[in-house]
Amino acid sequence: MVSIPKTQFDDLSLVRQGKVRDIFDTGESLLMVTTDRLSAFDVVLPDIIPDKGKVLNQISVFWFKQMEGIVNNHIITTNTDEYPEEFKPHSGALNKRSMLVKKAEPLPIECIVRGYITGSGWSSYQKEGHVCGIKLPKGLKESDKLEQPLFTPSTKAEVGDHDINISFDEAVKLIGTKKAEKLKNLSLEIYKKGAEYALSKGIIIADTKFEFGLLDGEIILIDEILTPDSSRFWPLNEYEPGRGQNSFDKQFVRDWLTESGWNKKSPGPKLPQDVIDRTSNTYKEIYTKLTGENV
Repeated sequence: MVSIPKTQFDDLSLVRQGKVRDIFDTGESLLMVTTDRLSAFDVVLPDIIPDKGKVLNQISVFWFKQMEGIVNNHIITTNTDEYPEEFKPHSGALNKRSMLVKKAEPLPIECIVRGYITGSGWSSYQKEGHVCGIKLPKGLKESDKLEQPLFTPSTKAEVGDHDINISFDEAVKLIGTKKAEKLKNLSLEIYKKGAEYALSKGIIIADTKFEFGLLDGEIILIDEILTPDSSRFWPLNEYEPGRGQNSFDKQFVRDWLTESGWNKKSPGPKLPQDVIDRTSNTYKEIYTKLTGENV
């Protein structure tokens, strides 16, 4: 397990602290606060990225609204004036980086969709010719667009542990055939709609991951959606198959960490100020490109 800084809201009821999000219990609902923490290789780094939490939260809110015709989500409100009374003293700190959400039962898999061959998928393809058991054509180059997006689920890890890619059959064993099929279809539909919209803004969404929960027997979208933390965003005008791509996400930090010689185990190294600044600006840039608004 890794050490995560204490929340600034010590007077509130913290029920879960993830790599990036702090979740508080309000009784009938949950308050999800997106911090400026940054995780890479499943380790929470010691430095914060200014305004990162606001960007992630606002991008998720934007996409949740976009996808309401496909699937319901867990948001009750993002207006701090409508939060329960105990959160009112913190309304300034919570503004733009929090959402009041319904209490859903999280399903125990992460729903990964890959539209392009990159990252761990590219490594797997090079070694074995498949990604998570899905056979792919020979001759693909790094960053090639796949003929059809792939649904490749993984397990959910605790903070500091690694998610494990699993096959669709293994997902069925965890949650049953009906739920697994539903998650696959929803994930692919959400990804396709999001990727098409992003492309119109000059952005390629190479891959992403979603989380779903159960509420009164209904599968709903929870956590975050199509953010720079959960997705790979590439600039369309620089896209060139056959190599790794420049990105609007935290890949820049991953690359710096890899080049630094860090062993990818906790604790993570401190980041140089220029890496922190560039990462913060990158997150803000993707938000503006997608929404047309400033953070």
